[in-house]
This record gives sequence, C-alpha cells and structure tokens, in this order.
Amino acid sequence: MCGLQVTVDEGRVTDIRGNPDDVWSAGHLCPKGTALGQIHDDPDRLRSPMIKQANGTHIAVSWDEASAEAERVLRPVLERDGAQAITVYVGNPVAHNLGLSSYIGALVGMASAAGMGAYYSPGTVDQWPLNVVGTLVFGGMWNAPIPDLARTDHLVIIGANPAASQGSMLSAPNVTGYLTDIRKRGGRVVVIDPRRTETAQRAGEWVPIRPGTDALVLFALLRTLAADGLLRTHPHLDGRVQGLDDVIALAEPFTPEAVEGPSGIPAVTIRQLAHDLASASNPVLYSRIGACTQEFGTLATWLVFVLNTALGAVDRRGGAVFPTPAVYSPMFMKPPDQTGPRWEFGRFTSRVRGIGEVLSQFPVSCLAEEVLTPGEGRIRAMIAVAGNPAISAPAAGHLDEALASLDALICVDNWLNETTRHAHVIFPGLSPLERPHADDLYWMYAIASCLKWSEPLFAPDPGRPAEWEVLLRLSGAVLGTPVPDVDLVAMDDLYTGGLVATMCAQPGTPLTGRDPVEVMGALKGQGPERIFDLYVRLGPWGDGLGANPGGLTLDDVRAQPDGLRLGELQGGRLDSAVTTPSGTIELVHDLFVDDVPRLLARLEREGESLLLTSRRHLRSNNSWLHNVPSLMRGRDRCTLLIHPDDALRAGLGDGDIAEVSTSEGKVSVPVHVSDEMMPGVVSLPHGWGHGVPGSRLGVANAHPGVNSNLLNPPDLLDVPSNTQVVNGVPCQVRPAG
Repeated sequence: MCGLQVTVDEGRVTDIRGNPDDVWSAGHLCPKGTALGQIHDDPDRLRSPMIKQANGTHIAVSWDEASAEAERVLRPVLERDGAQAITVYVGNPVAHNLGLSSYIGALVGMASAAGMGAYYSPGTVDQWPLNVVGTLVFGGMWNAPIPDLARTDHLVIIGANPAASQGSMLSAPNVTGYLTDIRKRGGRVVVIDPRRTETAQRAGEWVPIRPGTDALVLFALLRTLAADGLLRTHPHLDGRVQGLDDVIALAEPFTPEAVEGPSGIPAVTIRQLAHDLASASNPVLYSRIGACTQEFGTLATWLVFVLNTALGAVDRRGGAVFPTPAVYSPMFMKPPDQTGPRWEFGRFTSRVRGIGEVLSQFPVSCLAEEVLTPGEGRIRAMIAVAGNPAISAPAAGHLDEALASLDALICVDNWLNETTRHAHVIFPGLSPLERPHADDLYWMYAIASCLKWSEPLFAPDPGRPAEWEVLLRLSGAVLGTPVPDVDLVAMDDLYTGGLVATMCAQPGTPLTGRDPVEVMGALKGQGPERIFDLYVRLGPWGDGLGANPGGLTLDDVRAQPDGLRLGELQGGRLDSAVTTPSGTIELVHDLFVDDVPRLLARLEREGESLLLTSRRHLRSNNSWLHNVPSLMRGRDRCTLLIHPDDALRAGLGDGDIAEVSTSEGKVSVPVHVSDEMMPGVVSLPHGWGHGVPGSRLGVANAHPGVNSNLLNPPDLLDVPSNTQVVNGVPCQVRPAG
C-alpha cells in the first residue's frame, strides 16, 4: 500500500525509496518495500515453467509443455476419482497480488462447483477467529472495526506486534509513529504479550501474560468493569447492541483472583487495567495473530469486541471505527453457499478426523491426513497457489510426506522451494515489478479511504501469461476441458459474468436488481483491470456504472500516480457497516457460549512448565523473503528466545544449541537468552526450515533456520474456528545432545 519511487538504470533497479508525494504513505517505507528490485533480479526466481522428471529433479520447459504435463497428471485423477479427490491451497501472497486475488475465486469456485470439498489456506494458522467473529457479530467475514490511532488516548494491544508487522488487519503507514504520537499527546499504550516485543518497548507499558489465557483476562476485565460500576451508557449505541448483559453474566466466574494463577497477571493489575480503560476518554482494545492462534483464540477475539462495545468505543471517534473502503469487493457479500439468514458452520466434515468446516475450510493440518489416509474421498491432487505449506502448516513433517505422495501437484509459484520441490508442474508468476498492482482487501482496514493503481515497471517476456490467466486455465481444466485447450477469453467472461450476475441477484449489493447483461456491457477490457474497474465504479466514490455521473472509474485513478485520498476515518457508520440479520451488533451466539465451559475448565488446569510461542521480524514476511540478500543480513534471527531463569534451569547459555521438543517432534536451534521473554515461555520464529534437498534458494538455504511447525501438533485447535494453536504449545527445552 505504500508508494514507491523506483530508479532504473539500463533495465536494472538501482534505488527504491518511499514516495513523499504518495497520498497514503507520504514517504514511509519498510525494509520489505526496498527489496522489490532484488526480488525482480533474484537469479533463483523462476522465469520458465518447470516439470519434475522421473528422477525427481526439475527442468525448465515451454508453457505449452507445462500445460500438457499438467493435463497428463491431473486428468487421470479427475476421471478416476472426480473433483472430490482434488483440493486447492491458497497462500498468503495471493492477497498481495491483484491478478491472483482477483481470480483465485475462479479456481476455488469452479473446483467447488465440480465437487471439491474444502480448500485450505494459512487462514487457519492466522486470522480465522477474526473472520468467524466478524461474520457473527458484525455480519461479514471481513468486517471488523479498527482502532482510531490518530484520536485514541488509551490503546491496549493484545497479541499484536505492529512494529514488526506494520499493522495486521490495521492498515496505517508508520504504525509505530502513531503509537509514539499517542504518548506524546498524553495518552497511553499498553501491550499485553508473553514477550516484551518491539512494540512493547516503544509503548513503555508491558503486561506479560501466559500464552492461551487472553480470554480469561478479557472476561475478568469485563467482570471488573461491571462489578465496579464502571460501565457507562453510550447513547450512540442505544438499540444497536444485542446480548451485552448476557456476556456480562457469562463473565461472573472469571474474577481477577480466579484468572491470576493461570494468566500470570496479578489480580491487582487486572483491576487496574479495567479502571484505566474506564477512566480514559477514548479507550480501545486491539488484538491480532497472537490472540487468534491460541487455545481460546475465538473467545479472545470476540471478547475484545465485547469490551470495545461495553466501553462505548465501537463506532466512536477515538475508539474502534469502521473504515470506508474506496472500492467495493465481493468479499462484502455472503458467499452463495451460505443460504440461511445467519452464517452456518459445520455444513460438512473432514473425512479422517470428522472436523466440521468453518468458512469452507478445515484446519490446515487436516491436509496431510486427507492425502495419506486411504479410502474414498482421499485427496490425490492439489493446486497450490503462492503458498508454502511444507513450512507454514503444523505437523509439517507429515505434510512433506503427503506432498511427495500426490498423483498431481501443480503449483503457481515463483520459486523452487520446500513445497514446490514436490510439484509435478510449476507455473511461475511475474515479479512484482512486471505486473500492475492495486489493493482491495487491506483498504478495508485502513485509517483513510484511498485509491491507487500502479502500472508495471517492466514488460514481461513476450508470450508469457500472467498469473490470472494460469488460474483460469486450471479452472477450466477442473471443469473438464483439457488444460492446453481452455479458451481464456471465454473463461474470463464466464467468471466475470458470474460475479456480476451474483451481485445483481443478491440483496444488499450495489448491483442488486440490475441487469447483468447491461452491467457487463458497461465494462471494457479483460482480466484484473476489468474487475478492478468494476470495483472502483461500485465504490462510494464511483460512477455506479453510469448511475452516478462524474464518479470515479479506473481511468480516473490511473491518472493520479500518487493516489487519491478520498476520506478519513469517521464514526457513525453502524447503519452501513453492520450487516447482521437484525442490523445490530449481535454479541451472543451459540458458537461462543458453547465454548465457555472449555474456558472455565482452564481455570482448574495446572499450567504447563514451559510454553512455546511464535514470532516474526520486521525484515521477514513468513517464508517469502528469505532469499533476499539485504533482508538476511545481520545476526541469526532464527533463535530460541528464553528467559534467563529458564535458561539457567535448562543448563543453557547464550549461543548454546538447545533441543526443543513437543508431543509432535523436536528441533535443535541456537539459544538467545533474554529477559524480553517472560519466565515459563520460549519463542521460535515461523517461516524457517530451508536448506532441504531439491529446493533452489541460494540465500535462504545458506540461512536455513529450523521449521517451527515440526513442533506444532495437528490436533491442538481453537475449537470454534478450527484455528491451529501455535502460541502456547507445551514443550521441553534441554541442551542438544
């Protein structure tokens, strides 16, 4: 989302810096943005398709040869077992690539129409609790208010580290600058986290917490606010909230004294946290991945919004405010397969473990067993799009075995990495500088309403297809057309026409009741540009496809290389933002209430002696950027962080090699002793584990690190959302050997 100024000399990038005239970022840039030139020039980046030979090695081939090979391995699976034997894996980079994000729906949707069951993604090791809570409380899968950083005077951050992530489901340039400004104007920033993160160091107030107990503490905060008479009336929410009193009743057993032991936070501190929130003029709580990927991730995420509602912060300036995205997106709609008035879960179950789907997905750890376990419905083919599950999925050792056993693994990816080394066919995409870019997802969580379009800097090689064309070719193949014979123009019209027809038929969209043929006739071009033009024109500032003369089109956005800043974060959006059946914020649902007994049992359970958590770094983005030389400089970042007291008990010193073991497996990793970790908790970064045979990642393989997902058990789940627990995994640590 940040604007760049890129200097090119004789076809090579010589400098990248922030664009000071960009309407959004005004010159701000993180280290990952400066690396785009190195990504483009990376000698390991694939420029031609690859196919796997009989001896297991990969060779470069033509696009026609790759299409023929994809047909050769995929068609027998479809003819023998049907589409139920295939699945799709959607990687996180899809959200940062206009072509992939625009057309991944074609692949998943058409495969589902052909008979595919669940698809898989890192969402169940990331933000799935936020999606679940958004659907039920606010009415939309991607619907959640964000903290008004420019106006709040008391921000409580739970399980988030924006100093490293630059904000997650919270889009703001230079987030840490906003945190500094809160303190400069007399406000406070409090970080609740097992680690004194970079954000906590900047905030100045750190409250250590035992992983997995956030929901206990949040319930205790709510109970304290109610019991001490600290809940005020909030006229702007009158008649707009259902169920708050019911949640307060559920909080009764969770006294500060009851949760003190499990959480590690003294009761007096919990009470002070509650009183500080109540006394602030503009308080707001914000949680992210650390709160989601734990044993009670859904309850923790839900209770953050319950507390924001109880404090009157929701839809109030300085509190938790709904952004106004400048473009419309089908992600605002309820999917066509959700037919009831409310979202439904568990509509079908996984074959092996019998786990119910959540938002059409099973836990990503189910993928390995669905491949390896014989029987009807066994997955025998997978199309992986910009993902590396061999590193990013819990029980990674089993998944590596499963990927090697598939009859057809087709990958859309730019590198021969830990996952694609198993692929029968790899279709490479373009570099970030060879394709146009615009964003839709992350503007949904932005502190300002902006529109931007970036033209490609370099022209791709002649005849080379874009990623969206590859996805359409594979979509047509799943529907029955041989891969080489798919008519891309016809498939594009079929998919785009289907999107338009769905929006015309569904209530509550900008196209409801309009003629799909008329709408398609008003659009021009092909591919992502046509789709993004549609989204711009249907947005709040768009021309409505002729309904709002003088409104914006993509051509208008293109004419502004520094972007358009159209509006600022405001309150008063409940009427348009909340799309629940009742039109109110619906706080109580069986999915949440039924999980409270499991949380109550946690009060009586003895705490594990040592717990493992995950972490990330500013110069790392999961496993994507570990082949960029400038981002891999400096000291080793794949280390086990451990508190001095725990290191002493384990007989470990700084720089020693430790063996970390769980019920799932064990790894050996260098130790970094630091009091930034609270006692009883250790931390490993995710996204590492390079250096495996068959991969071609020169820089990453020279800094392999260890794969933390070899330690994460597949059956450790947040029950309501099917999210994998990677924060709060019981472990043992001892000297290696």
